[in-house]
Amino acid sequence: MTSTTPTITPPAGGDGRAGPGTAPGIAALIAEAPVPQPTLARTFAAMMAREFRVLRRNAVGTFIRTVMQPLLFVFVFTYVMPKIGGGVMFGGAGAAAAGATSVNFATILVPGLMASMLLMQGIMAVTFPLVMEFSWQRTIEDRALAPVPIGILAMQKITAGAAQAFIGALIVFPIVLVVHAAGQAPHVHVTNWPMLAFILVTASLLTASLGLLLGTVMDPRKMQMLFAAVLLPATMLGCVYYPWAALHQIRWLQFLVLINPMVYMSEGLRAVLTPGTAHMPMWAILTVLVGGTAVFGYLGTRTFTRRVLN
Repeated sequence: MTSTTPTITPPAGGDGRAGPGTAPGIAALIAEAPVPQPTLARTFAAMMAREFRVLRRNAVGTFIRTVMQPLLFVFVFTYVMPKIGGGVMFGGAGAAAAGATSVNFATILVPGLMASMLLMQGIMAVTFPLVMEFSWQRTIEDRALAPVPIGILAMQKITAGAAQAFIGALIVFPIVLVVHAAGQAPHVHVTNWPMLAFILVTASLLTASLGLLLGTVMDPRKMQMLFAAVLLPATMLGCVYYPWAALHQIRWLQFLVLINPMVYMSEGLRAVLTPGTAHMPMWAILTVLVGGTAVFGYLGTRTFTRRVLN
């Protein structure tokens, strides 16, 4: 009985000829392969690309979640209420004393609902993913293995949340312009486009930074308290449905709401979108938006780093 042994032909070397072993060919391939050179910018861009890929996959759900609340609110208060004779107008002696002119409710809602969406999207886009990443599965450890400092990872989460908040505000803007009853169209006039862009960007960064801070200091088991203790009070007392100047008749409340960062977002957008309504001085608005972004960003980065390392 005759047995045969298969013949194994060694792979070609770097010059295309078969050598006695595979080492020369592999060495040539390794030598010619590009050397990975990860940088902060490339790693940051790769993480942001991942965030936008996930956002694109969930685009339908994100769009519905973003649109439904402002759409229903605008539909009820600027279409249904005027149709049944219950339209709301800001004017009269009280508004005149506060320095405001008589405007319809739709005009008040334009900047208010945009600020509301900035707050909701900015916080939720950062806080909810953090809850899952810091859960018992500890998926945050996979992100922490990226060749960048942990502080850069925190900045990436703030940037991704701010981008979602910015997009949400842009989605809300045409809704509040289109949905209204006859004669109830909002009076919108952009007085300064660069200032509008600056306010939207800083407000988005502020809310995302606040979301990072809340997501790293709150107990994940009590995250439902976020709505009852943070989002709901901030929205109802954030000058969304009324200008800050209209609170002059309740002086203690007018000063108390100044601790709410959403007031400055609403008033900043009101100043550049609906200049016919009274609003805060621009210097106060910009000081809080820029300063709040720096403070919340610093605190959120510190708590995030401590949470990851622990």
